[in-house]
Amino acid sequence: MAAPMQHEDLLKLKSFIEFVDANPTVLNMPQLQFVKDFVEKFGGKVPAGDFKMPDAAAGGKCPFGGDAGGKGKKPAEASESLSDDSQDEESLSEPESEVELDMEGVIEADNEPPQPMGDSAKAPTEEEADQAGDLRGQAAAAYGEQKFEEAITLYTKAIELNPGNALFHAKRGQAFLKLKKPNACIRDCDKALELNCDSAAAYKFRGRAHRLLGDFAEAAKDLRQACKLDFDEEADEWLREVTPNAKKIEQHRVKQERRQAERKVKERQRAQRRARKEQAKQSANSTGSGAGGAGGFPGGFPGGFPGGFPGAGAGGGGMPGGVDMADLMGLMKDPEVAAAMQDILANPANISKYVSNPKIFNLIKKFVPGGDIGAAFGQAEPPKAGPESGPEPKATKDSADFVDDGLD
Repeated sequence: MAAPMQHEDLLKLKSFIEFVDANPTVLNMPQLQFVKDFVEKFGGKVPAGDFKMPDAAAGGKCPFGGDAGGKGKKPAEASESLSDDSQDEESLSEPESEVELDMEGVIEADNEPPQPMGDSAKAPTEEEADQAGDLRGQAAAAYGEQKFEEAITLYTKAIELNPGNALFHAKRGQAFLKLKKPNACIRDCDKALELNCDSAAAYKFRGRAHRLLGDFAEAAKDLRQACKLDFDEEADEWLREVTPNAKKIEQHRVKQERRQAERKVKERQRAQRRARKEQAKQSANSTGSGAGGAGGFPGGFPGGFPGGFPGAGAGGGGMPGGVDMADLMGLMKDPEVAAAMQDILANPANISKYVSNPKIFNLIKKFVPGGDIGAAFGQAEPPKAGPESGPEPKATKDSADFVDDGLD
């Protein structure tokens, strides 16, 4: 059943109670008189004395995550952190519901020493096999007379003569069931299935033993296999008896697996969210510290270009030529522009490399007083594109440039 409070409110209440437990005199403060009245109403007693904030150096803690020195999270930060993770924490901390099972018929487990299993490697002689068969007949007769201890003794002798017979183990396990010894039965049935994995009797009796121990899911699994190998009315009846509890357990396991998968997804999402917040915080810090440095160039562009880029420092009032700092920062994210600027800052004469690159050249002109790059760097500006001129007109006899060489 969920608490009638929000998860974040419960966390605050828990923090407050822990603080009061360590500093009970805080309840003597007038603002907390209603809490003091509540404590005394139920027989509690608040120590007399004035409350004094614990020393921060001694590890004193204030409620709601602060500290005595007032160095706790800012309210906005705490609220933001809580709002981000409280929902995930609430879902992850919800207690898993318990399965309500019908435990009628469940008995206390037996803890006797293991019974003899014989030597599985022994190959019985024909005479030993016959003797074991006779002993099995006597054991079955004793079982029919409800002499279960005697039946177990006779089956044990038969097993010692012919330990490789799976049915001997299964039938002895059946006798152990009658004596309310399910663990002994399970050991015999395990051995029988080791010798013969298709022994329906072993699955049947082991399933019943699991049921007596309250292991309903295992019981249903074994009894289903027994009915599949060799249908038996008694095994089917036992299966129908354990099926309701088995289904509850199986559904609960599916729910647990789904919750575990959801928990992993939410934990991964929370880690990603925190990583994004940290990255955004670092980016904001980087942007703030780099605002006066124009995209990573130390000090902006001081002295790197002729004119010194007045006003380009961290506290500058503006850029020359009406350049907008935001636009400049955007341009500096262009790898080509950034590389060119680094090259020119290292050696201003390298501007000649970029005379034919309008994107770089026009950007540089904005930072040169008067835009006269030729005067500033000793370089000629790129030729301006003019109207296209056709081929020079051919001289004619009437033109002033015509000279008659007399060769006509």
